[in-house]
Amino acid sequence: MLKRTIKKVAVLGSGVMGSSIACHFAGIGLQVLLLDMPPKELSGPEKKKGVSLLDKAVRNRIVNDALTTALKSNPSPVFTKDVAKNITTGNFEDNMKEIATCDWTIEVVVERLDVKKLIFDQVEKFRKPGTLITSNTSGIPIHLMAEGRSDDFKKHFCGTHFFNPPRYLRLLETIPTKDTDADVVEFLLHYGDLYLGKTTVLCKDTPAFIANRIGVFSILSIFHIMDHLGLGVDEIDALTGPVIGRPKSATFRTADVVGIDTLVKVALGVKENCPGDESKEVFTIPGWLQKMVDNQWLGDKTGQGFFKKMPPNAKGDKEIRTLSLSTFEYEARQKPKFATLDAAKPIDTLKQRLQVLAAGQDKAGEFYRSFHYSLFSYISHRIPEISDELYRIDDAMKAGFGWEMGPFESWDV
Repeated sequence: MLKRTIKKVAVLGSGVMGSSIACHFAGIGLQVLLLDMPPKELSGPEKKKGVSLLDKAVRNRIVNDALTTALKSNPSPVFTKDVAKNITTGNFEDNMKEIATCDWTIEVVVERLDVKKLIFDQVEKFRKPGTLITSNTSGIPIHLMAEGRSDDFKKHFCGTHFFNPPRYLRLLETIPTKDTDADVVEFLLHYGDLYLGKTTVLCKDTPAFIANRIGVFSILSIFHIMDHLGLGVDEIDALTGPVIGRPKSATFRTADVVGIDTLVKVALGVKENCPGDESKEVFTIPGWLQKMVDNQWLGDKTGQGFFKKMPPNAKGDKEIRTLSLSTFEYEARQKPKFATLDAAKPIDTLKQRLQVLAAGQDKAGEFYRSFHYSLFSYISHRIPEISDELYRIDDAMKAGFGWEMGPFESWDV
């Protein structure tokens, strides 16, 4: 393998993901160049000061504000605040030429192919031949972004899909095209593991790659089974959290954190772009989910989704209420009771617990059987479409969605 050293990285796009990725690289001691658009008009405070759109501070306002927001966010994208000094900010018009000094350029702009192509036109102009160029897209086919590029660009181009937040979620999906040099793929898998602290998973260039394809199927499948069995939001979150080796955020809290619009976008993308998917009807959006999107109840980003934090009551207590999908009112949270859950909770090992849950004779047991059987069928049909190896699917779900046990491991149990 060609000896390659990474000393400086350019991150193009300073949104939530771009800023967090920049912070993650800065945190391992690299120099980072973080770029974004210059603003098209002055803000209110800038107008009062009488500054010009040509003023350097104004031209870097978008990127500087985004980085400041990232550094204040919780959980923090950096281990210590002082690593921010490793990040230099700039804008696409004044500073793109500086990517010539970088060993790796990562594109993290808006999810639109036309915008990405314009950025790559600039990258082609300024990058040093032989340097790495990758995209953090979660949905656009990698080969479409490489179309029309120079041979050197194509050889060194790959998808590197970080999961949000990059410092905490361990998955890094690596998605080569047919033109990507094998040494580049090997380097990225090794570097992500050794230096970025990631579980690096090699993916094929298929819609939603591995983790989102399986993870969003899993969530949509739960939505449909819930409707069929007449279960509610609090009941599903009690059934799909730590008791089955999944994060505390379970199903609906996870959807609120990720963003309900994002979830819907990935689901519709798979339905449209995977005509051969035998379960594509599962990616149909339930009526109540579409109504939430129409209402702009998109989760944490809009202040309400499946859950809503209510204003403090007379005693100053803050209450979180749950959305009833039948009335569309926010109601007091319920503590669900299922005999199957009561039987499983005292069991320490997940393997034994899953066996008890799947054997339950109440509605909870029925849910676990329906959910797991649909998941096992789905993953079996995804080999070799999205991966040639079973273990990569398990690795991706554990590292990207925080599952304690991968779906094939669960199937063995």
